[in-house]
Amino acid sequence: PLSGSVRAPPRPRPSRSTFLPVTMQPGLEDMLAEDDEEPEEYLLSAEELDAPDSVAEQTPSPSFLHATALAATRTTWQRAATDSGSPEYQIAGMTERITYLTQHLRVNPKDFSTRRGLLALVNKRRRLLNYLFDQDQPKYVEIVGALGIRHKAPSRVQSKEEKYGQFQSRKK
Repeated sequence: PLSGSVRAPPRPRPSRSTFLPVTMQPGLEDMLAEDDEEPEEYLLSAEELDAPDSVAEQTPSPSFLHATALAATRTTWQRAATDSGSPEYQIAGMTERITYLTQHLRVNPKDFSTRRGLLALVNKRRRLLNYLFDQDQPKYVEIVGALGIRHKAPSRVQSKEEKYGQFQSRKK
């Protein structure tokens, strides 16, 4: 009787006490025996570990410098210790990111995805600056001056008469 669930007989497993023979390459035993002692040139003294010149040789990565500058700028413009959404905080963070991405694009001019992200970031900062100008003009002037942002303050929308009043009417 063949049904849908036919099982094959289980395969015999090898016993766990069976060991496979292992052989070493010729000369390997001699090399292992010689490595018992470490050579003196690899050991460092306490003075060599605490050498100040080895720390001076290491320069922090650009991403680390960016992260520290970003944190410092954001803490400068925070309204309170838990502030993360005020326009000043966001504008300061975006300005720091814009300078970082601008330097990146100078090194990598063909990085078009970063260029697109940079343009989006600049436009978002511009909209936040427009909002801040409408809400608090002294704060707007302070942040634009302190961060060195080139931004044209939004102007009032002119009426049709104000905009075209200086021209002669062509209608008769």
